[in-house]
Amino acid sequence: MIPVLGLVAGVVAGLLLQPTVPVPLQPYLPIAVVAALDAVFGALRAYLDGIFDDKVFVISFVSNVVIAALIVYLGDQLGVGGQLSTGVIVVLGIRIFSNVAAIRRHVFHA
Repeated sequence: MIPVLGLVAGVVAGLLLQPTVPVPLQPYLPIAVVAALDAVFGALRAYLDGIFDDKVFVISFVSNVVIAALIVYLGDQLGVGGQLSTGVIVVLGIRIFSNVAAIRRHVFHA
């Protein structure tokens, strides 16, 4: 119940405060969101499999976001930021769909 309350509080705070992202960080926000979604769906899958560990989730969440942002930053520095951003999105997208498929199989037994 606490995570749900935290999620609701975060959404309400975001809607009321309407935070802005600094312009230099805007290219990294979509990558960070997709990396965070990958960690969340992985955690949900682990929970349904009975192997969820909150420490692993926090480390996975933070490391996914940081590594994805660093890869895109490195791409920007090398002049191939768009290509590396696409690569990161594709890899994380595949992982997200894989986790969602496992969640679907677990929930619907299909």
